[in-house]
Amino acid sequence: MNIRNSILVRVRLAFLLIFFFALAILAKVARIQYIDGDKWMQMSRKMGLQYRTLEAVRGNIYSDNGSLLATSLPFYRVVIDPTIADRELFNNNIDSLSTLLSRRFGILGPQDYKRRIQNARLSGKRYLVLSRKKVDHLEKKKMAEWPIFREGRYKGGVIFEQVDERYKPFTFLAARTVGFVNENERGAGLEYSFNQYLTGKDGKGLYQKMSGGYWKPVYNGTEIRPQEGLDVETTLDVNLQDVTQASLLSALYTHDADFGCAVVMEVQTGEIKAMANLTKMKNGKYGEMYNYAVGGLTEPGSTFKLASMIALFEDTRLNINDTIDTGKGVYRFYDKTMRDHKYGGYGKISILDAFRYSSNIAVSKLIDHQFGLKPERYVNYLQDMGLADRLGFQLAGEGKPFIPKPGTKDWNGVALPWMSIGYNIKMTPLQTLAFYNAVANNGKMIQPIIVRKIKKADHVVEAFAPVVLNKKICSDETLAKVRTMLESVVESGTAKNIKNDYYSIAGKTGTAQKLVNGAYTRTYYTSFAGYFPANNPKYSCVVIIDNPKGSQKYGSDVAAPVFKNIADKIYATDLSIHAPLPAQFARNAPDSLNIAAGNYDDLRTICQELDIPTETEETLEWVKVNVQQQTVAWQDNGNASLEFVPDVTGMSLRDALFLLENRSLEVAYKGAGRVQSQSLEAGSKTVKGKRIILTLG
Repeated sequence: MNIRNSILVRVRLAFLLIFFFALAILAKVARIQYIDGDKWMQMSRKMGLQYRTLEAVRGNIYSDNGSLLATSLPFYRVVIDPTIADRELFNNNIDSLSTLLSRRFGILGPQDYKRRIQNARLSGKRYLVLSRKKVDHLEKKKMAEWPIFREGRYKGGVIFEQVDERYKPFTFLAARTVGFVNENERGAGLEYSFNQYLTGKDGKGLYQKMSGGYWKPVYNGTEIRPQEGLDVETTLDVNLQDVTQASLLSALYTHDADFGCAVVMEVQTGEIKAMANLTKMKNGKYGEMYNYAVGGLTEPGSTFKLASMIALFEDTRLNINDTIDTGKGVYRFYDKTMRDHKYGGYGKISILDAFRYSSNIAVSKLIDHQFGLKPERYVNYLQDMGLADRLGFQLAGEGKPFIPKPGTKDWNGVALPWMSIGYNIKMTPLQTLAFYNAVANNGKMIQPIIVRKIKKADHVVEAFAPVVLNKKICSDETLAKVRTMLESVVESGTAKNIKNDYYSIAGKTGTAQKLVNGAYTRTYYTSFAGYFPANNPKYSCVVIIDNPKGSQKYGSDVAAPVFKNIADKIYATDLSIHAPLPAQFARNAPDSLNIAAGNYDDLRTICQELDIPTETEETLEWVKVNVQQQTVAWQDNGNASLEFVPDVTGMSLRDALFLLENRSLEVAYKGAGRVQSQSLEAGSKTVKGKRIILTLG
């Protein structure tokens, strides 16, 4: 019993000692954590150890076909810990390394680099930045093979610190639309508007502060890896963007304008295919400094007459052939005088001609007569069409339209007639485009979109579908009237200079005098808004050019030609908007098909693509073509045996070379086109290396 009790006492004493020791440890931890925490944190900072943010790689921004508009590329800061390399390695290679560094960075001479590295080694400095210039991935790979560097981080001491930088492959193209985000998380364009998706999730890592203010990572296994940002797929077409921007830039230089913007949109989908914004800078060149299309609120001028005519037709039974007397081009509304562009006026003209020639007096008189006693009814029509609200566009910074209302401080006796022709109101170019697009889209107003999808690699995280803002801005009867009027503007009106024989355009010119310090000046805001092809619209477009200099100052002379240039380029590349070929072309295709012989699979594929009927011969390889009653019939060309010279007449040069060189014949040819004749008779024995001459035509 004594032994048993003795053992129990010892066990209990050991347990108590362990228990109190554990309590002491917990107390110490609590003291360090909560009582002396600030003291140790300050000491840690003095030592230069600090957990710092590891920035996540931003997501990419893509065009509609997957072309990169913005991406983060890895660049590297070249750093060395000169104390790591052993004496023999260091002494044998420092001269070569210094020479290479001098050649690459060009800041210091070889001896200066050598002196810097040696001094850092002698003083025990473990973190030496060799240059503030960064290198790309290819340069990093080359430098990793340099003397000392080739030994790596742990034997040579080289450190390539990755620094991600934002890169735009197309640089100037859509620069403001792609946008940026600065250090304060402010910015513009897609980069700013979709920053929450692009930015990713930052990680954490332990760093040690080195002399010179640089921070060196300490890889102790506690770091939290960052999560990469998501990718943004836009609706922008880089080819259309290039055309749009180049056309706008050329016009701005020609007219020495202050700024300009142009936007191209797909009618059915509301997808923005191009958005260009250019501002004249102090050096006389143009750059993307501000997104006028989205945020530029201005008086639209005569392009707004379309809204006035819709309100008029919806409220009356007027027809486009009804007439209105415009007098001699001068008309007084209360205390203000309105003038038409044509000196002497248009006299008595139809409503169609009033719109076609953009008569201010005609439109204002019609609106004043119909809505003068009930102006709120006119304003209600504008609101019902969706012209008083923001579009809810995906880019931040969209301006809010301004439309004065009766009974407010912004309303006066001449507010209505001047509103009717696009003055005393404010809209952005994108809002004007959405309105014209609604007319092209059978009255359906669609919210413009510029981003289709948010993606993580190939996985779609979020997709954006077109949103219908207004199912019908007006009746079908009114739509038919205004579409006829818009087509007449280009057919024989103010924009007849952009009419062409290949496709039809519908649209409206605009020329608004600019308001400066409460008074209208002789500077102009020119515009053209419309869509094409007019009979089956696929694209809508708006062009704005501000304050053109010189003799040409009207929308028809300045903005409309830019619209046509953009439309011409689109028409040339988008075959879907071309009129179908007449039926006789397809019917006569076998007779006019410029093929006589060749590989059966190739020729059959051509006929299938051209919708030409053929006979089926699955076992043939090389054939001749025979047309029988609008059907292509195949004949065996008899070129199977390698022992005989093949018949290559009628073939393309590529097919002829394949057959002849497979038989070890030396081929020479003259002319261009298909084989018309061959110097060696078909069916004769092949002799290795024998020369055969082909005549092409």
